[in-house]
Amino acid sequence: MQIEATFLDGVFEIKNNVFEDKRGSFVKTFHADEFKKNGLELGFKESFYSISKKNVLRGMHFQMTPHDHAKLVYVTSGEILDVAVDIRKESPTFGDYFPTNLSSENAKSLYMSKGFAHGFLTLSEQATVVYLTSTVHEPEFDCGIRWDSFGFDWKVVSPIVSHRDSLLANLKDY
Repeated sequence: MQIEATFLDGVFEIKNNVFEDKRGSFVKTFHADEFKKNGLELGFKESFYSISKKNVLRGMHFQMTPHDHAKLVYVTSGEILDVAVDIRKESPTFGDYFPTNLSSENAKSLYMSKGFAHGFLTLSEQATVVYLTSTVHEPEFDCGIRWDSFGFDWKVVSPIVSHRDSLLANLKDY
């Protein structure tokens, strides 16, 4: 497992170990000692996954304090364009974003500490995305910003967005 810091303090791109043989492959997506050595969250409280069709755009989601969380994201099938946006108002990189492709082929993960909005666009015909979070989802603290409000070019003309996501506030209004 190779954990690499990005230019956004608190966002890490992880190249997971992949073991392959005649049966297929095996991918290790979490290793407590490696996470601890890099100062990452160890106490994940919830795990879930989504299955999305091509051009589905989910995001940009986060939870408000005191239920804000660190998040680990990876893909078990397909490919996505994954994006983290710094929403920490006191941060020198407020509003900056880090995009990366995550896929079952490249076996990478994206780790985000508290203070980042997260979303993705499905690039393949279908993708299964797994999320681990350090707090349990609390609907009344669930929040987000519009996917098109922080200057990132998703390179898709008409993404498929939920009604809820289409009503989210712009980053400048957050």
